[in-house]
Amino acid sequence: MYGTHFYNESTRRYVAVFGTMFNNLQIERKSGSTSVQKMKVPINYAPMQKILAKLEQDPNLNAPAITLPRMSFEITGMNYSSERKLTSLTTQVKGSPTSDGRVSTMFAPAPYDIEFQLNIMTKYNEDGMKILEQILPYFKPDCTVSVKMIDELNTYVDIPVVLTGVSQEDTYEADFQTRRALIWTLNFTMKAFFFGPTSPKKQIKFVDVDLYPDLPPITAGGEQLDITPAVPQALSGLTTGTSYRIYDLGSGTSSENQTAWNTYLSTTSVVYKIGGTFTAPANPATNAPAGATATPVPADINENDSWQGMTIITDIENT
Repeated sequence: MYGTHFYNESTRRYVAVFGTMFNNLQIERKSGSTSVQKMKVPINYAPMQKILAKLEQDPNLNAPAITLPRMSFEITGMNYSSERKLTSLTTQVKGSPTSDGRVSTMFAPAPYDIEFQLNIMTKYNEDGMKILEQILPYFKPDCTVSVKMIDELNTYVDIPVVLTGVSQEDTYEADFQTRRALIWTLNFTMKAFFFGPTSPKKQIKFVDVDLYPDLPPITAGGEQLDITPAVPQALSGLTTGTSYRIYDLGSGTSSENQTAWNTYLSTTSVVYKIGGTFTAPANPATNAPAGATATPVPADINENDSWQGMTIITDIENT
């Protein structure tokens, strides 16, 4: 749709998660206080009618008829959930491992309620009770599971599964030779999300904003905000001849820091400010101001560096 092909396998993941919730149920049959038989209850994704039809297989087939107890589940419908809708412009962003500085973005997902039906088929009523009592305590009335939805963004979403109803049916309506099947039907609502495609976009590495106290015509000065990434490092580790920005003037007083920076860069009466650029001297560790740090210019900072934001506020009137 809209010329973009994508497939996030969302429905497949929801089906797998729902089936996994019930794929390890066991029942135990006893004779008095002695355990006679312990068996795992198999589960399939199939309509209940298909399972019942296999109970009465063609006698000419070599395969044996299926045994009970058994469970099956299927999707019976989907409905849009408007009360869970997020703002359409909400996006998820994750850095890309590529070196081109791009990030992967995705808009907010569409919320849908997926209706599941779980059928428990048993020959004996007691078997059905044993299975049912292993399910009901975990739904009050919902059970929340975490699902990894988007591999590219490593996105995990908490999905509530709500038990909405339980009913029983006895299909024994024939002669004594017909196999009996007791059916417990459990209806669930999974509060799911369907995600759209991801798209690569360039990462914003700096923001330059001019702020003014009033609208044009401007009668008073304003301020300029420059927000850039920074990787602070000690001056002793700088590379000779490379451009850097001042991140911290030092641990001394204002006048002491200014004197130290003029000595360090062999200048006279220059006022150094945070965010100002300079070129590392021939011996970066010599006469370095105490406690001072610098950061590479934004063009030399890579996406995977442990960078942090640096905000530089400059008065436009330079007062």
